[in-house]
Amino acid sequence: MPTPLNDSVRRQMQKMPRRNTKPELALRHELHARGLRYRLGADRLPGRPDLVLTSVKLAIFVDGCFWHLCPQHAVVPKNNRDWWIAKLQANVARDRRKDEALSLMGWTPVHVWEHDIPTPGADVVEALWRQRRLRLARPREVVGPV
Repeated sequence: MPTPLNDSVRRQMQKMPRRNTKPELALRHELHARGLRYRLGADRLPGRPDLVLTSVKLAIFVDGCFWHLCPQHAVVPKNNRDWWIAKLQANVARDRRKDEALSLMGWTPVHVWEHDIPTPGADVVEALWRQRRLRLARPREVVGPV
């Protein structure tokens, strides 16, 4: 762990919430307003998704632009630059691994950037939810004699 620039920077970074962030709460509010019901605390799933829509197996992650290297807004700190680059790239690699593990379990991982919240992010989640519900609702074709 590198030496922080000063104590206030260290305190600020330690205070960063991991759950119930403003973007996560805004997405939850928007999804609820659209009639989508979700669960929190899916700690048994890889990567501990922020929200899950269990009936259609959607695992939703609210990704911060800084921590997950958003292509539009990522900024690497000047202090301890090499350490931060390695740290943030490791976050992205971990995201890929947890997505792969979720996919193998039959779940669809969905990443919503904090800058796409609430409306564009909720649009993506709702569209996937509707698509998966339709697929699950289709009657299966019966093969063979009835």
